Amino acid sequence: MMAMTHALAGLVLAALAVGVGGDPVTVAAAGLAGSLFPDLDIYAGHRKSLHYPVYGWVPAGLAVALAAAVPSSTTVALATFLVAVALHPVMDIYGGGLELRPWEGRSERAVYSHYHGRWLAPKRLVPYDGSPRDLGTAVVLAVPTMTLPEPVPAFALALLTVGAVYVALRKRLAVVWSTLARALPEPVAQHVPARFFE
Repeated sequence: MMAMTHALAGLVLAALAVGVGGDPVTVAAAGLAGSLFPDLDIYAGHRKSLHYPVYGWVPAGLAVALAAAVPSSTTVALATFLVAVALHPVMDIYGGGLELRPWEGRSERAVYSHYHGRWLAPKRLVPYDGSPRDLGTAVVLAVPTMTLPEPVPAFALALLTVGAVYVALRKRLAVVWSTLARALPEPVAQHVPARFFE
């Protein structure tokens, strides 16, 4: 799923978590950061290095227990961050495979599970990142974020706007990324993931 959908999922977690306690904007920032954190591995072992669809729930569960026992802005924000980190790879499982053109459905690699010691296959409930269904999912996720104080609702609407533009351009962007990757000098190109040369 696209980054905007992940980000909105993190904000939904924040909308749920603020009922326990904590400053809503701080908790929302934590949910947003956690939802995007796993994709920091995008150029180095993407969907493997920082994606833990099973093990990620262990620290998340401990943090939730701590927040329930000692509710504060810090504990609730930490729990929101870690649950968002754990949720991200699970969402990716329900998307498309790890490839430059996921609408072709050629990759059977969605997310690497360190627990299982193998790649998990994509379920393609959301066929690929940037698909119309991905945007629809983002729209649904944006609704609960409207219960949070400003600037969160405005930010959620901005995410939807960026997401809509991304969806409109998604297939063209694959061509652009591939063209740019092929134009890179060899010392730089060797650090670019192979999928960009498809």
